[in-house]
Amino acid sequence: FDHMLESFAKHSAMDINVEAKGDLHIDQHHTMEDVGIVLGQAFREAVGSYSSVIRFGHAYVPMDETLARAAVDLCNRPYLIWKVGFTRDKVGQVDTELFKEFFQAFAMNSGICLHLELLYGENSHHIAEASFKALARALRTAVVLDDRLFGGADLVDQQRVTEEGADDDVVDVKGLELKDPLVHAALQG
Repeated sequence: FDHMLESFAKHSAMDINVEAKGDLHIDQHHTMEDVGIVLGQAFREAVGSYSSVIRFGHAYVPMDETLARAAVDLCNRPYLIWKVGFTRDKVGQVDTELFKEFFQAFAMNSGICLHLELLYGENSHHIAEASFKALARALRTAVVLDDRLFGGADLVDQQRVTEEGADDDVVDVKGLELKDPLVHAALQG
């Protein structure tokens, strides 16, 4: 899961530092869901009002034999369409059904409408990673400030959000930073 989050951070141009403690001795369900909740909340707080950003984004991400597509609308009407299937039950130690839980939690807590679809693919690792990268690239497009819109999106450099979940799970996102050059140029200009 760490590798997927690192790919998400790199391709979304966000600095993300996540520390999570949970009931991993049972399984990763609560931890992955809580990370999705907290990242969604941190994203929403970092971007602020969605009224001055491009708002829509989409991306196709190929990874070897796999092609994934993500489309997002930063609309404050959270929704997830999930058309992703896996060929194996696990990617490493992670149950593949938990990836949907992460994306569901992220969409609901960021307030975005997210459509994520596997167009084709066989390798479950490639399917998961292409899905994370597709969301990241779509968000990177959607958060760019559009100076033709009004309402003043409130992008921030540093954000700290902590979520305490069930079973004493704690997920901490430190230093979420939107570092896309287009975003920073718009903020400074």
